[in-house]
Amino acid sequence: MATNSIAVDAVLSDSPSEQGLRLSDRLFASLFNHLVYPQIWEDPEVDIEALGLQDGEHVLAIASGGCNLLNMLTAADVRISALDLSPAHIALNRLKHASLKAFESHDEFFNFFGHADKQSNLKVYLEKVTPHLDAASRAYWEKRAPFRPRIHAFTRNFYAHGVLGRFIGVSHFFARLFGVNPQDILSAKSRQEQVEIFDATMGRLLKRPMVRWALQTPLALYGLGIPAAQFKKLQGDAPSMAHVLHDRLRRLACDFDLATNYFAWQGFGRRYDTETRQAVPRYLQHQHHATLRDRVDNVTIHRKIATTFLAEQANASVDAFVLLDAQDWMNDQQLNALWSEVDRTAGAGARVIFRTAGQENILLSRVSPTVLQHWHYEEELSKRLHQQDRSAIYGGFHLMRHTST
Repeated sequence: MATNSIAVDAVLSDSPSEQGLRLSDRLFASLFNHLVYPQIWEDPEVDIEALGLQDGEHVLAIASGGCNLLNMLTAADVRISALDLSPAHIALNRLKHASLKAFESHDEFFNFFGHADKQSNLKVYLEKVTPHLDAASRAYWEKRAPFRPRIHAFTRNFYAHGVLGRFIGVSHFFARLFGVNPQDILSAKSRQEQVEIFDATMGRLLKRPMVRWALQTPLALYGLGIPAAQFKKLQGDAPSMAHVLHDRLRRLACDFDLATNYFAWQGFGRRYDTETRQAVPRYLQHQHHATLRDRVDNVTIHRKIATTFLAEQANASVDAFVLLDAQDWMNDQQLNALWSEVDRTAGAGARVIFRTAGQENILLSRVSPTVLQHWHYEEELSKRLHQQDRSAIYGGFHLMRHTST
C-alpha cells in the first residue's frame, strides 16, 4: 500500500460527509510523505514515570521523530517495537541509531543532533555514519530536496526543517511583523519575568482580531501536525482556537523552569540550550550516551499501523504501549479494532499511555466496555502527570493499566 494511502486511512477519522473536509484531510495526510516532526513533543519525564519500565520488557511505541524511543532506553533495558507510517520519520530514526553506533564521543553526537547546524556534521556523516546506515535511509538523506541533499539540514539547523520546524519559523516571521519576537521569553530570569514577557508579547498578539480570525481554520494548524478532526477536539468548548493556543502557549512559556524546558527552547528559540546543555532531551544528555550506545539495537522499526502490527504478535506479548496522540485521528471502528488487539497482546500489568487534544479520555465513551473490562484508568495520576508535561500542547495525558492476571 502506498504511503499516502496508509496515512489517509489513519487520518480520515470521522468519515466527514463534506467533500471539502475530505480534501483538506487528504492534504494533511500527504504531509506524512515528508518529515513532519524533527523533534517529538511528548515529555519523556512524564512518560517514564507513568510507564515504570523494567529491564526486559517489550514496548510498542509510535516512533515519530524518535526522541521518545531513545529516551525510554535511558530508563530501562527494554525491547522496543517502533512503528511509523512516514518514510521520513523512519529515516530520521535510523539516522539517530546509526549515529549512536558511529560516535563514541558524546560531543560528536551532540554536535549532530543538539547543535544540528555545524558544517562539520556533513563530513562526519559521510565518513562515520554512512557505514552504519541502511541503503534506504542513505537514499533518503542524500536525495536533493530540492537544491541540496537533505542531510545538509544538519548544517543549517535541522530543527528549523520539517513541517513543524517550518511552521514555527513562519509563526515567528508573522509575529515579528507585529513587533513581537518569540525568542524574548528565553531572556527571562525568573518565573515572574516569564509571565510579564509573555503577556506583553505573544499573549497580546494572540488577542488581535486578525490573528484570531486566521487561527480559526483547520489549515492554520496543519503545520503542528493537527488534522481537521483533531482541530475540533483541540478547540472543545473554547470560544476560539486563539483562546486555546493562548492558554497552552502561556503554560509552555510560564509554568515551567526555562533552564530545563527544552520544549520552550524549541517553540520560542527554534533550538536547544547548547551552552549549559540543560534544556535538552534525555537522549542528548552526556550521562546517557554510553547506555544508549549499548542499547540502541534493542529498537526495531516497522512501517506499519499499530493494529496491523499487533495482529501479528502473540497473546500477552507486550508490556507497555506508547500511542502518542494517534487515537485522536481514529474513528470508532478503528479505535475498537486497535484496542481489541491491545487487549489481546497485553501482558499482566501492561500499561498504555497516550495524549489527547481535548481533556477527556476518549476511550471511555468510544471503546466497547467488553474490550476495556480488564483495564483501569489511572485518572488522578493521569491528571497529575498532565500538569507536569512541559510540552504543554495537549489537553490530556492518560494512563491505562491492565488489571487481569
